[in-house]
Amino acid sequence: MSLELRRTLGRGALYLSAVCFTFFAAFPFVWMGITTFKRILDLYNIHNNPFLFNLPPTLENLQLLFQGTMFTRWVANTAFVGALVVIITMLIAVPAGYSLARLARGWGQQLGIAIFLTYLVPPSLLFIPLSRVVSGVGLQDSFWSLVLVYPSFTIPFCTWLLMGFFKSIPGELEEAAMVDGCNRLGALRRIVLPISAAGLLTVVIFAFTLSIQEFVYALTFISPSAQKTVSVGVPTDLIRGDVYYWGSLMAGALIASIPVAALYSLFLDRFVSGLTAGAFK
Repeated sequence: MSLELRRTLGRGALYLSAVCFTFFAAFPFVWMGITTFKRILDLYNIHNNPFLFNLPPTLENLQLLFQGTMFTRWVANTAFVGALVVIITMLIAVPAGYSLARLARGWGQQLGIAIFLTYLVPPSLLFIPLSRVVSGVGLQDSFWSLVLVYPSFTIPFCTWLLMGFFKSIPGELEEAAMVDGCNRLGALRRIVLPISAAGLLTVVIFAFTLSIQEFVYALTFISPSAQKTVSVGVPTDLIRGDVYYWGSLMAGALIASIPVAALYSLFLDRFVSGLTAGAFK
């Protein structure tokens, strides 16, 4: 087999793999889009092709989602909770990660791993004691309980990520800034944070994604529909007894996932560079 033929076959295999992976990644969105506009009779007829519109498309599923539920309120609650959680996480994780990376010396790495291990504790073990905390501070049945609880898993994870980002920055830059008159905080603000922009963006995206997709805490702490987030409101209000409003369920999932997908696509280059920044020093 000639070298040119091997290169052609290798390139063809690469393109085929990319097409297969793209189809695998995009299939959930395609399925949600098809189901969103399908009629109930078309959806439940097992003799129909599930990938085609055997009956004319309909907007009834979207009407039920927007007019029969509080979907827009859920979206607003989700965005508000996610934004507050990101702010709280950054205010705590940035100085914590910097302190562990620069000031903790030998035991900083071990302490960082210990902090990260708290993120691995499953919510199914924590929601009972945390419900006592939420009830004790009077935040039961309010989305403010999520603002209180979500940083308990976003801060450890983001602190661990930021440790790697800050370690990748040469300490000599901060020393030079302090020689020029900056204190430690000034060096962090003027030198470290601008250089760590990609890493900070990665942490923001991770913290926001973790908070908006969480289900167990939101289901446990919130009962009123007006206080729910999308991750809980869509399945709980569109599954009524043994009746599943599949079209509206898929519509809610699709609409809620589009902004997150757009966010990842818009900042893909910075996101990838931020993920890999902490791997090298």
